[in-house]
Amino acid sequence: MIQFMQVSKVYSGGFQALQGVSFSISAGELVFFIGHSGAGKSTLLKLIAAIERPTSGAVRVGQLNTGTLKRSMVPYLRRSLGLIFQEQNILYDRAVLDNVLLPLQVMGMESKAATARAHAALDKVGLLRRGKANPVSLSGGEKQRMCIARAVVHRPSVLIADEPTANLDAAYAQEIMTVFRSFHQVGVTILIATHDLTLIENRSRVLQLYQGKLAQ
Repeated sequence: MIQFMQVSKVYSGGFQALQGVSFSISAGELVFFIGHSGAGKSTLLKLIAAIERPTSGAVRVGQLNTGTLKRSMVPYLRRSLGLIFQEQNILYDRAVLDNVLLPLQVMGMESKAATARAHAALDKVGLLRRGKANPVSLSGGEKQRMCIARAVVHRPSVLIADEPTANLDAAYAQEIMTVFRSFHQVGVTILIATHDLTLIENRSRVLQLYQGKLAQ
């Protein structure tokens, strides 16, 4: 489903974020990417979503090569992905429900159907009663759950999360992981970059990065 084939990424200025990384992920897997700060975890996830492009090698998501993908095709790729990055991009001038509705509005979904879908997503993450609230009134854990609802409202097959429990206490972190588990149980492929090893479960797969290389 997702393949990295000898992928390297060098940023302007010469910083090498990834070097010769190869692996494959099957549909329905729960995969944790671990490693020190600057190991290349965030870059790796952004390559999957075509936010970044590889300097060399190939990244394939399904039948699509994200490195050579035309810009016009990037939205098509992202319809299969739910993205949760550290930059939450919350719109504080809109209610929680309106934040979650945004991806469906961009897709052009009819208003009634989109609202029903957004309510279902908020219910899934335990925020249905906060739909009319302003995000500024949410706790840190609630904001992250709102971002998860926004990421899954279009029902992606792959959910990508970059440090989703950063700056959250242990209780909130476990709440977020419970939400991820619920999506994994219904067949969603989950990719999580984290430095918090307490989140990792026995049945999950772990890929460790060290200085841009995949540890053996």
